Amino acid sequence: MKIAIVLGTRPEIIKMSPIIRECQKRDIDFYILHTGQHYSFEMDRVFFEDLKLPVPKYNLDVGSGPHGDQTGKMLSGIEKILMEETPDIVLVQGDTNTVLAGALAASKLHIKVGHVEAGLRSFNRSMPEETNRVVADHISDYLFAPTENSKKYLLNEGIPEEKIFITGNTVVDAVYQNLEIARSRGDVLAKYGLTKENYFLATVHRAENTDNPERLKNILGAFEQINLDLGLPIIFPAHPRTVKMIREFGLGVPEGVKVVQPLGYLDFLQLEGSAKLILTDSGGLQEEACILDVPCVTLRDNTERPETVDVGANIVAGADGMVPEIVRKMLETENEWENPYGKGNASELTIKQIMLS
Repeated sequence: MKIAIVLGTRPEIIKMSPIIRECQKRDIDFYILHTGQHYSFEMDRVFFEDLKLPVPKYNLDVGSGPHGDQTGKMLSGIEKILMEETPDIVLVQGDTNTVLAGALAASKLHIKVGHVEAGLRSFNRSMPEETNRVVADHISDYLFAPTENSKKYLLNEGIPEEKIFITGNTVVDAVYQNLEIARSRGDVLAKYGLTKENYFLATVHRAENTDNPERLKNILGAFEQINLDLGLPIIFPAHPRTVKMIREFGLGVPEGVKVVQPLGYLDFLQLEGSAKLILTDSGGLQEEACILDVPCVTLRDNTERPETVDVGANIVAGADGMVPEIVRKMLETENEWENPYGKGNASELTIKQIMLS
């Protein structure tokens, strides 16, 4: 058995890290192909080092750009490597252009495709990620669904049940495994003068928020009101693009909101785990907050993580004047929900199923 693990963004590195460790544990022949969708490998090298992962065998360094141009470059590069390496299966994770290119390249070469985190749906086709995940699911041979809900969506789309395997989500494995590494590196809270549950953590990066001046203005206004109402600082590790758009739209960062440089994953994981509440438009953070027992308010109009809402860990708030009120409502929760994404053995179940096939 020879496995190609195709990834290209930092969230993919995080969620694939338990899969990589499981391959190492079982002494499976595998290699990592890094597309460089967001950053070159040189910029991501610290990620692999911090998580104690082997370096990718191949790096495409595709970089950013229009969807078609970026996906085309990845498709061409991945295809050439797969033709040379001839793996038995290609594993992709999530909903990025890397996932689309990796799954397409393998499928065209009649190499089996395993989609980790299959079956997520926002039912919003204006999101490029929705197109990517739907296409990847329909050309995959193994669909590793995190929940019964995800399996139901796949069955509703006519995907044969024998292709679908409920494993839980590797994000649970990743949080448990990587939190241990994070804690061994020291206390990042002290660096920012913070104490446990005495701050809010916020992230905003999706185009639906950053490219819309009205939504971005409303979000910043909500942050200001939350700070005034509750008296706790909001720590805002701001993506460079978000900072750029705030400036371009002539908006200001309110008092009580502390903009900090984007953090390394391990430091950020510590901040997540100790926050009073998380405000975000990130899908992965909705899951991680749920796993870490931290209330979450999602700054979007929909979510492909409905399980977090169903168990009471998350509320989808949009980006209007209701956000501060929803934050107050979430703070009244008991934080006693059950994690819907499994027991932290998704990577083991995934690799076991591949080896049985």
